[in-house]
Amino acid sequence: MPRDDFYETLGVPRTAGADEIKRAYRRLAKQYHPDRNPNDPGAEAKFKKVQEAYSVLGDAKKREDYDRYGRAGVGQVRTDPGGRQVYTWGDGHAVNVEDLEDLFSAFGGGGQERPASIFDQIFGGGNGRASRERRRGRSVRPQAGADITHDAPLSFEQAVRGTKLQLVVTHPDGRAENIDVHIPPGVVDGQRIRLKGRGEPGVGGGPAGDLYLTCRVTPHPSFSREGNDLIVTAPVTITEAVLGAKIDVPTLDGSVSVTVPPGTSSGTKLRVRGQGVAAGRDTARGDLLVVIKIVAPKSLTPQQRELYEALRALEQAPSRRGDASVRTSRSGA
Repeated sequence: MPRDDFYETLGVPRTAGADEIKRAYRRLAKQYHPDRNPNDPGAEAKFKKVQEAYSVLGDAKKREDYDRYGRAGVGQVRTDPGGRQVYTWGDGHAVNVEDLEDLFSAFGGGGQERPASIFDQIFGGGNGRASRERRRGRSVRPQAGADITHDAPLSFEQAVRGTKLQLVVTHPDGRAENIDVHIPPGVVDGQRIRLKGRGEPGVGGGPAGDLYLTCRVTPHPSFSREGNDLIVTAPVTITEAVLGAKIDVPTLDGSVSVTVPPGTSSGTKLRVRGQGVAAGRDTARGDLLVVIKIVAPKSLTPQQRELYEALRALEQAPSRRGDASVRTSRSGA
């Protein structure tokens, strides 16, 4: 049965740019994430396919190899449980590296060692040379495994409070791995978290690579952040701004009462201590900044209009009488 085409999986043309591929991946990963589809057993399979496709198309070099050779071009040399070096094709099949290198070398003829076999040219050279060194009884120089990058989708609340995620990480050879990840509180969009040794296995006893998670935080409809401070906009009426008032404003833990001082202007920031982000034990918790927004009524009753007209007359008469600059400006308006 033919395997899915990576471009079709992400729903993008083969000419798609890197940004278009990333946007498609984020949309589909969010759509099929197992946490969002707990009652859909097929969602996790689709999520894994999306992860696998992006692990290749999201990497310029792997995408180039995939475009030239198909899935066979995006395989990987790794160590199997028996300690052998095997090449795993993009379709999941594996073959002993020594056997594969011998097969390619046979096309060179003459039995003489060449600077680089076909295996070396296609698959990077290092593993073919390591195979020859092993057959000669020489030690193989340890090489560190490759690092892996992966996105970690988070809601705004998860990023602020911290959370535990179960992610499906697709390795370059197509192997999917479920990992549990602890996201510390206070992470921001684009922040990278390193999981040491969770990347690709090393060669010749070398250390495994690392897994780097990039936090992708969904914006909140009400809150934004400035460092560890949370920001929320609070609408108030004209009379509340002029006379002062007590208003209830939301926090991530409920609501709190805030005093609006008399004469508060639109855009004023009122600070509520300790209602921001707690990023860690060694970092002081941020505050909640309440941005005042004065909202004028769109319609007035006859009584309200009469009162506002009287107020306007009172405001203009004592404060602007004799002010030539104001009179000139108003007459020229």
